[in-house]
Amino acid sequence: MHREAQRMTSDQPISQMQRDIRISFPSTALSVRRALETVTTSLAALSLGPEELGTVELVLAEALNNVVEHAYGEGERGWISLECTQKPDGLHFTILDEGKPMPKGIVPMGLRAPLPSELEALPEGGFGWFLIQDLSHDVQYFRTGDVNTLSFRVNIGVVVRPN
Repeated sequence: MHREAQRMTSDQPISQMQRDIRISFPSTALSVRRALETVTTSLAALSLGPEELGTVELVLAEALNNVVEHAYGEGERGWISLECTQKPDGLHFTILDEGKPMPKGIVPMGLRAPLPSELEALPEGGFGWFLIQDLSHDVQYFRTGDVNTLSFRVNIGVVVRPN
């Protein structure tokens, strides 16, 4: 696991950096919510429109919730490390965890599920990997030892606001 990231318990604040973000947090839904808040707050210095910020938040929420729900699963707890680096071609994210590996060791296809004609029949889940792959680029997964690594890039116009 990425040991440079500061660990927190569910009642500690998440540490943050101004440009590059490196945080580590427990694999709980509450901690994912707090990590998303940390990332969006940290990105406030960038000239991101609401659509770009929403894209970042949606992709991260889907990826991090997948770790909580599938890599660790119900009743299992561990740590998630998240890194965000600003580069000229967008924001690069890396997520590390020590949960179960992805099935077949690859990123799921993320095919768009057919939508039912009635809104009430819409399934609750099943759209995550489609959204992640549709809204981000260079999605890669690998496992080294007991550590899962998922990386992707969100292609946004990154311009730092002058002070």
